Amino acid sequence: MVSSLFGSKPFQNQSGDALVSKVAGAAIAALFKKSEKVEANVRAEPVTKLLQGSVDGFDFIGKGMLMYNGLRIENMELYLQAVAIDIGAIFAGQVQLRRPTSASMRVVLTEADLNSSFNTPFVVEKLQRLQYQGESLNFHQTQVNLTPDKRIQILSQVSLGNSDTTIALDMTASVQVEERRKIQFIEVSYGGDEKAVDLGKELINHVNDLLDLDKFALEGSQLRVDRIRLQNQEIVFYGSAQIDQFPSGKGKK
Repeated sequence: MVSSLFGSKPFQNQSGDALVSKVAGAAIAALFKKSEKVEANVRAEPVTKLLQGSVDGFDFIGKGMLMYNGLRIENMELYLQAVAIDIGAIFAGQVQLRRPTSASMRVVLTEADLNSSFNTPFVVEKLQRLQYQGESLNFHQTQVNLTPDKRIQILSQVSLGNSDTTIALDMTASVQVEERRKIQFIEVSYGGDEKAVDLGKELINHVNDLLDLDKFALEGSQLRVDRIRLQNQEIVFYGSAQIDQFPSGKGKK
C-alpha cells in the first residue's frame, strides 16, 4: 500500500523524504500557538528506506515560537539520528515513533522573551502560589535584565493581599543547572530594605522549586540541559531530549 501511495517516480525525485519532512514540520508547529519560521528536514539514503519507516536523521529548526501557555522561544533546534517511524501514520498527518529516540537540543530565549514570560498569566499564577506572612502576592511591572556580567536581574513591584503598598524587589543571580533538569538561581544578591530582602529570598526559593524541566516537558518527552550560556542579551540552553512518543498535546499547564 505504501509503495502505491509513493509510487516509483516520487522516490526517484526524492519526494518521499520531502513529504515526511513536511508532515513532521507541520506536526511540531501544531504544538505551538504561533511560529515565525519552521523548518524540518528528514534524511534517508537511499530514500526507499522510508518504506520501512527508517530515517537516518531528522533536523528541526524553529524561530519565534509562541507556546499555548504564552511563553515564547526565540530559537529551537532539534537534531535526531536513526529514527524509526510509522510510515502509515504520515498519510494521516501524524508522526508516530516505532521506538524511543533521543535528540540533541539547542534553545534560545531573548531578554524580551524572559520579560514577556514572567508577565504571562501562566507564570504569574505560579508565582502567586507563594504566600508571604500569610498574605497573597500580587506582582506588577516585573522586569528581567541580562546583565553584562552574565547574570540575571529581576525587578518587580509586589503588593500583599489587598494592600496598595508595594515592596520593590531587586534580585540579581547567576544561573546553573542541577541534575541536568533543574534550572537554579544561585549566588543571589538582594537590593532594597529588610522586608524586600526577606521576601526576595522566599521568592527565589519558590522559583527554584518551580524550574524543574519535568514540569514543563511535552507529553512523551523528557528534557535535559547540560550547559547554559548567557550572551548578547540571550540565554542559551544546550542539552538533549528523550522522546518516547511524538507529543500530541499542547504541553503542561
